[in-house]
Amino acid sequence: MSIPPHFRAFRIHGDDGQGGYRSGLETIALDDLNPGEVVIRTAYSSVNYKDALAGTGQGKILRSFPLVGGIDVAGHVVASTDPAFREGDAVLVTGSSLSETRDGGYADYARLDARWVIPLPTGLTLREAMILGTAGFTAALALLRMVENRQTPDLGPLAVTGATGGVGSLAIAIFRKAGFTVHAISGKPEHADYLTSLGASAVLGRDALSTTRPMESARFGGGLDNVGGPMLASLLAQTAPYGNVASCGLAASPELHATVMPFIIRGVSLLGVASAGTARAIRDEVWRRLASDWKPDALDAICTREVGLDALPEVFAGMLAGGSLGRTVVRVAGQS
Repeated sequence: MSIPPHFRAFRIHGDDGQGGYRSGLETIALDDLNPGEVVIRTAYSSVNYKDALAGTGQGKILRSFPLVGGIDVAGHVVASTDPAFREGDAVLVTGSSLSETRDGGYADYARLDARWVIPLPTGLTLREAMILGTAGFTAALALLRMVENRQTPDLGPLAVTGATGGVGSLAIAIFRKAGFTVHAISGKPEHADYLTSLGASAVLGRDALSTTRPMESARFGGGLDNVGGPMLASLLAQTAPYGNVASCGLAASPELHATVMPFIIRGVSLLGVASAGTARAIRDEVWRRLASDWKPDALDAICTREVGLDALPEVFAGMLAGGSLGRTVVRVAGQS
């Protein structure tokens, strides 16, 4: 397949002396992209909280300018100098410095570093892979870390904070598919039916994690925290002996004011989840699980919106205003 001389890209600039931080659709050429061994025709991307921060300049995500936004991308190979990939192969990339130091997935074509390109696993379509994207990868990586540290369903329900967001929604569905009871923690009671449909057996308000005491009665077997701050401290204080709490976000606060008591009295483990730099062997295992025994049954319900590249500014604004629900998929292929 021939690559056209010019194509669309949602590009982010940070040249203060030439218009300041700005982003939007542009026409670029392949040579405008970072070098890489694999060129794909983009089919889908997605919108993550990190994308909204990068696209609006509200977070210092990009470390070089200009860059194409989008930390997720899936499509078909159109050219490759790496023999592991051939024209027509369906592939995906999540994280891996996209929209940080390398051009990302918000363009008709992406040029990628072959070491981070994942062949699309059997059991997933390209669209499903992007409904999952970094959000699903993060949730599944958290679960992998927990089960490797002996998390079992008989320890009690897993709490998921920030439950209506992308990571939270997918965590509920993935954890439930893996055999765990899930309690969703959300400040949006109007979405209780949505959370229940994903597999949550209980939907609790934020006051469930409002305690400020260093230890409380064990209420949860563990959980995944997307928000940080006092809620994470409270979750640790309410986790059962030898349960695991995975931390993957800071939507409320990057700070953690807690004591060591849950760790030294109950043997609770606090596990960090850093999806962007995950080693290739672990990355392959996570995607294998997502395409098989951990694949959520509710992917279509979790994809609450599908947009084109031109709608990205509106989506970013809504997400940063706290209005996100589930996942937004960006449809690239086939647009005019």
